[in-house]
Amino acid sequence: MIVKPRKIPLSIRKLEALIRRLPPYHPKLPLISDELNKKMAGYKGESSLDFYLGFLDPKQYFIFHDLRLRDDPRFFQIDTLIVTKSYLLIIEVKNIAGTIHFDPLFNQLIRIKDGKEMAFPDPLIQVKRHELQLKKWFRNNGLKELPICSFIVISNPQTVIRTTPENSLLSQKVIHREALPSKIIQFENSLHTCVISEKELKKAIRLIKKQHTELDSSIMDKYNISRNELIKGVLCKNCLKLPLERKHGTWFCSVCLEKCNHEHKAALNDYRLLISKTITNSQLRDFLKIESAATATRILHSMNIPYSGINKGRVYQLPLFEE
Repeated sequence: MIVKPRKIPLSIRKLEALIRRLPPYHPKLPLISDELNKKMAGYKGESSLDFYLGFLDPKQYFIFHDLRLRDDPRFFQIDTLIVTKSYLLIIEVKNIAGTIHFDPLFNQLIRIKDGKEMAFPDPLIQVKRHELQLKKWFRNNGLKELPICSFIVISNPQTVIRTTPENSLLSQKVIHREALPSKIIQFENSLHTCVISEKELKKAIRLIKKQHTELDSSIMDKYNISRNELIKGVLCKNCLKLPLERKHGTWFCSVCLEKCNHEHKAALNDYRLLISKTITNSQLRDFLKIESAATATRILHSMNIPYSGINKGRVYQLPLFEE
């Protein structure tokens, strides 16, 4: 059973929004686009596991994707966590093309691609740290401790995995995605019985779900970009023209003549992702490039979103609208 489904991370949505809102000549666009490509590759790699996880019995395996839990004063993030009555399984996904070499001497992962070498942090150290943090998290939350296993899953089936001869046990830890279901069964068969009750299992699932905290840091601060650098207005979904005009309660594109009613929600998603979770009437007018306060009020009321304050002091709490 998938308890926490996989969804596009906020980090990706923020990068996409930033690219949409920066001028095409902005000097930081190449850096931001490169970061987006890396994030998307990671997300696609994680998503590629879904087919293989689908072979697991949903009544016995409880799956959390992209999980982030607190380990005071830090957080730790797990690509996929599987909870069962007998054990916990951490899955760390790596979408790396080419040939990868696990170097146990210097604890690094070396990728060789197109004749070039590049070093990465050793994921074996990462998953070991996550095991310790997850064990501590269970203990701190009064949950019965379970055996913890972890796999590093290479999502690209064409990636060649290599290591030194003395590091032969690596094959028990690092696997291609196709081997995941059989490796899980193999691990289960090696376990000594350790089963928690149905009540303890439900408590653990409930607490994990409740205490997940998605990372929601400022992408603008990360790249040192001010809101004055952003392009404002409602974007035409058909020809990508900016900004659309507001005419008789409808958004109108003067280039492709497209008419639409709700494109302001996509623009406000960009505002929420890049600038703030709250907005006022005047801030909405400025960002959507409309002049009428009454029109802005109608737009805000039509979305039925919560607010605080009265009259000109009213502040609206922006959700992320479905796209």
